[in-house]
Amino acid sequence: MPARLILNADDFGLTPGINRAIAELHAAGALTSATLMASGPAFDDAIRIAHEHPSLGIGCHIVLTDGTPISPPHTIPTLLGPINGPARKTFRPSLGSFFRDALLNRIAAADIAREAQAQIDRIQQQGIRLTHIDTHKHTHILPQIARPLLAVAERTGVPAIRNPFEPPWSIALGRSPILRRLQLRSLRHLQPRFLALSQIRSGSVRTTSGTLGISATGQLNPTTLGNILNAMPDGTWELVCHPGYNDRDLDAITTRLRSTREIERSALLAAFSETQPHPPDVQLIDYSNLSPRETAETAV
Repeated sequence: MPARLILNADDFGLTPGINRAIAELHAAGALTSATLMASGPAFDDAIRIAHEHPSLGIGCHIVLTDGTPISPPHTIPTLLGPINGPARKTFRPSLGSFFRDALLNRIAAADIAREAQAQIDRIQQQGIRLTHIDTHKHTHILPQIARPLLAVAERTGVPAIRNPFEPPWSIALGRSPILRRLQLRSLRHLQPRFLALSQIRSGSVRTTSGTLGISATGQLNPTTLGNILNAMPDGTWELVCHPGYNDRDLDAITTRLRSTREIERSALLAAFSETQPHPPDVQLIDYSNLSPRETAETAV
């Protein structure tokens, strides 16, 4: 059986230029899936594109840090930023402070579930059938974050979730700084706990063998992408990417990924466009193609 690969773009709905790149890549056969930010400034434009491209799998890119909630802030107090922040209306600004407080049990599971439900609801109310969920900055790598998210996914009929762990061989090919690679490797000790969560083990919420390209974020050029694809073993994988256009709208957004979005867009076109077919031993799918049995085998 050939390796199966989900080509998923994060940050759908962040800017019109990112949305346009996602639409163009999908039309060219170089993208199968995208995760939509319910609070993104270009949300309405993303919804339009999703309806115009029904073969594009659409997930919910759940934001719990570095952003603005959908829920009324007073209903999710443990997700909010510092007490002396801007009227306590935004999430914690950094991933480090989020992880610290999650590990110290300062973030309530009920608040995570309430905000995740609100973000999923906003997308589903637009007539979008969600294929999966993932999280901004992979916050569900922590089991205390993944647990309430899986419960919400099961309750709302969302059938799959990103496996937020990158295999060692892909981490090594990502060309990221050594500290980043060490961090990703050290976090892999959490993977058994993720795979042991009840919805994953039962297959009620499905997942993949792992996610490729996390280490390569900001470094996903044609050479790095080619090396990852050539090394990919059998299994069902997701390649996470962040394509887009580096334009005025992106200038107004706080993000470290700017010129690299255009590099990723070009790399995907070169590797997967209809004029440059992908390797014959790779089957491109989206999250709707995952089966419960496959997930149960992955979790063993």
